[in-house]
Order: sequence, then C-alpha cells, then structure tokens
Amino acid sequence: MIDLDAVRADTPAAQRHIFLDSAGSSLPPTQVLDAVVDHLRTEAEIGGYRAEDDRADDLAAGYATLAELLGCEADEVAFSDSATRSWLSAFDAVPLGGGDRVLITEVEYAGNAVPLLRRAEEVGASVEVIPSDETGAVSVEALRELLDERVRLVSLVHVPTNGGLVNPVREVADAAHEVGALVLLDACQSVGQLPVRADELGVDMLSFTGRKWLRGPRGTGVLVVRRAAAARLRPRLVDLHSGAWTGPQEFSLREDARVFELWENSIAGRLGLIAAARYALDLGIEAIEAAVTARAERLRAGLADVPGVTVHDLGARRCGTVTFGVAGLSATRVWELLRAKDITVTVSRASSTLLDMGKRGLAEVVRASPHYFVSDDQLDAFVDTVRTIAAG
Repeated sequence: MIDLDAVRADTPAAQRHIFLDSAGSSLPPTQVLDAVVDHLRTEAEIGGYRAEDDRADDLAAGYATLAELLGCEADEVAFSDSATRSWLSAFDAVPLGGGDRVLITEVEYAGNAVPLLRRAEEVGASVEVIPSDETGAVSVEALRELLDERVRLVSLVHVPTNGGLVNPVREVADAAHEVGALVLLDACQSVGQLPVRADELGVDMLSFTGRKWLRGPRGTGVLVVRRAAAARLRPRLVDLHSGAWTGPQEFSLREDARVFELWENSIAGRLGLIAAARYALDLGIEAIEAAVTARAERLRAGLADVPGVTVHDLGARRCGTVTFGVAGLSATRVWELLRAKDITVTVSRASSTLLDMGKRGLAEVVRASPHYFVSDDQLDAFVDTVRTIAAG
C-alpha cells in the first residue's frame, strides 16, 4: 500500500494544487529533482566531462535499475532523449521492403503513424489496421486473421493517449511471433503506472518516456531491445557511441541495445530518470497500480454521476487515464475553466488518435490522469468543480 502522506511530502506541489496530468508530464518527486539539479550544479563547478566521470558507476548501475523495472537484462536497455527517439530508432531498424506489411491498432498514436506511413510509402510496404473488439481493445481474433508471412511488424500501443483501456499485449505478441513478425510496444502511457515487464509481455522492443507516469524529467526516454530480436534489426541512426571506426573504410557496431544510444545526452536527465525508476521500484509497481487504478475508478464513478458529463473510456481492463466531455462545452473550454481554478488536466484531440476518435465521432476529450499522490479529497473536489461547470 502506498503511504499517501510520504509520497505527498516528496511531492510538495501536490499539496498546493489538484494535479491530474500524469499522462502528460507528471510531477517529479524531490528525489528526482535533486538528482537533476545537483548534477547540473556539479557541472557548473567542474564541467560536464568531469562531472560525468565522477558519476560513471551510478550511470552504469542505471542499466540494471531499468532492467529490474522492465523485466529484461541490463544489456537490453538503451537510454535516449525521448519516447519518440526510442520508438523511431527501433522502427527504423526493422527491415522493410516492397510487399511487406505492418499492422497497427485503432488506437495508434499519430507520432508513430506518420513515420509508419511515410516509410511504407517509400519502400512499397503497407500499413493495415487491426480492428478492435467489442470492448475497444485490439481484437486478437482479428489479428490472427490478418497475420501471414509478409507481416514484418506489429506496432502495438499498450495504453492509448486518449483513454484508459489496456491492450492485451501477451496475446498479441504470441500471435505475431507465430508468423515471425516483430512486436514493437509503445509503453509511453503504461510504464510507471502498470507492471510492464518485457519478459512477461513477450515483446521484442519496448519504448517509453520518463516524464509521464514514471515521474522522471522531460527529455528522457528508454528503449528495450530483446537479445533475440537484436540480430534481426539494422540500426540506421548510429554514431561513435553506437560503434567504432576501425579502418579508413571499416566500422563495427555494438551488438547490444546500446547500439541505439547516441554519444550526446543529458547526464543530469539520465540520473533523474534512474532516480525515478528506483523510486517506483521502492514503492512497488503492484502497489502503484492498485493506487492509481483505485483513484481512476473513483474519478470515473464521480464524473459519471454528474448530469451532462459523459465518460469516454473504453476497455475491459482500464488504468489511470480518465477521459470525459461536458455537454455544450468543448474540451478546450472545460480545460480553460479548470485551469482558472488551478486544476491541471489536458485535452486529447482527434489528431493524436485519428482512427479511434474518428470512429467514435470525438473531436477532443478532457483527459484527467490521477497518480498515487492525489488524495481522495482532491478527486472529490475536482468532481465538484466539473459539476459546477456542467451546471453552467
């Protein structure tokens, strides 16, 4: 069980505001803030190279910390500057040619869809959509009907940006592997609020950001590449950290996940991300999931009881992201009114999840994502504020 007083003490801003945007960019605990700021101060005193060298052991140990969190080996972890960089690096390394097929879900994120479509157009591959089942999650039955030996990749979003459903990752991975397809999991919205273990989920690659549910700093991300998949990939964005220049016309590349890392990176940010992972591990991922899920269900129940409010979340299994709308008001207007009350939420628009929101006829939704540091009193106060807004 999460000690609410302790985590709120570690998150002073949570005591001053109603913060419901951990699906966007969460509030880092003081341990993360201190890790980042202390290192920046050290860099200001002795320079970045020496400061990095002084923390070499901590940086090296960070791979094991992330591996513990993500259910993989330390050499299967690569640090990056964002989820976008991680996902793109993995996708670009998947060999694709004319006639090859890539399968995506109806909740695919625009940041993935654009490069998917562009590369498919360039090489003559196709991008096809796996239908959802009656709950809104990806249909494993429909996936099996689409799979054949031409499918090179299944791009799977674990938790969509515009709702709280959780997709059945293991079932998708097992089906895809039957035809030799790789599975790239976008875990941007799940790491930090749910147990996300590569060994249990069976995926080949996994990407996420530090700034959301894990409560790390912005400008950080991670890519996991399983050993069995690494040999099938052809990394395209490489530098002197990814490999070595061994002769005038010769080079070699690393054989582990760190082939996807670039030499330049924020050491302060990486130390902050490692601190965030350690903080989550110390709390316990199962305890975090229970606390976040309970808060989200309390919020959904409260909002569903407000006249004029519609909760839009799908899925048989749901997590900490709650989306809703208020009759007669745009989501943007609701966001503005809540912000005026010092309540932080965000707006998820159809441009981010075009297929799903287009199918449901939604232009935008209000997204509220309570983390474990939000109190029940704050959740109830939020619902009361929405009730006042809905009443006009």
